[in-house]
Amino acid sequence: MHIENQNRGARAALSGRRTATPLWITCGVLLVTVSSGSHADETDLALQLRAEKVAITVCGTCHGRTGVNAQPKFPVLAAQNANYLAAQLKAFHAQSRGDPDAIAYMWGMASELDEASMTALAAYYAAQAPQAGRSGNASEIATGKDIYLHGIPSEGVPACSSCHGVDAHGLKDFPRLAGQHSQYILKQLASFQSNMRNVAIMHGVAQNLRLPEMQAVAAYLEAQP
Repeated sequence: MHIENQNRGARAALSGRRTATPLWITCGVLLVTVSSGSHADETDLALQLRAEKVAITVCGTCHGRTGVNAQPKFPVLAAQNANYLAAQLKAFHAQSRGDPDAIAYMWGMASELDEASMTALAAYYAAQAPQAGRSGNASEIATGKDIYLHGIPSEGVPACSSCHGVDAHGLKDFPRLAGQHSQYILKQLASFQSNMRNVAIMHGVAQNLRLPEMQAVAAYLEAQP
C-alpha cells in the first residue's frame, strides 16, 4: 500500500510537470509580444514623420505647410475628413478622378504613394487647425446659406447640409466645405455639372444650379469657420 501511494504521488507530480508551462517560455512569449508592439509603434511613428515631411516639403508647395494656402486655385486641406482625403488620394493614384487639376497635378503627384502613405497623409491634414472663415458680400452669403441649408425645392436641388452637415464640417465620408476657397468650390461644381468629375450624387445636385446660385453657396462656405 505504501509503495502504491508513492507511485500515485510520483505520477501526479510527473503529470503536473508535463502540463505546467515553464517560466522561461512564458517570459519569452511576453517579451516577443512587447517587442512586436514596440516595433509596430516605431513603424507607425516613422510613417507619420515621413508623411509630415512629404506634406511640408512636397504638398506644401500648393496646399501650404499645414494645409492652409493662399492660392484659391488649390483646396484647403487642413481639418479635412481623413476618410475623404484618403479616398481622393486613392482616386488620383488610380487616375479615376478626372477633373482638370487632378489630371494636371495630382495624377502624377499621387502615382508614387502607397496606401499606407496616403492614409498617413490624410491623417496629418485631418489633425491640422482649420482655416478661419473669410468675410464677403453679406447679401450673397445670406442667399448661399439658404441654398446650403434648404436647397432649391422648385428646381429639385437638395440641401447641401444633408451630406456635408449643418456646420459644413462634413459627415462620415463627405468632405468638409467650411473655410474652403470659393474659387475651388466653383471649379468643382462645374466639374460635377459636366460629369468630368463623375460623382452621380453631386451631378444630381449641381446640374440645376445656375452660376449666381453656385457663387452664393461658394461665398457662404468660404465665410464659415
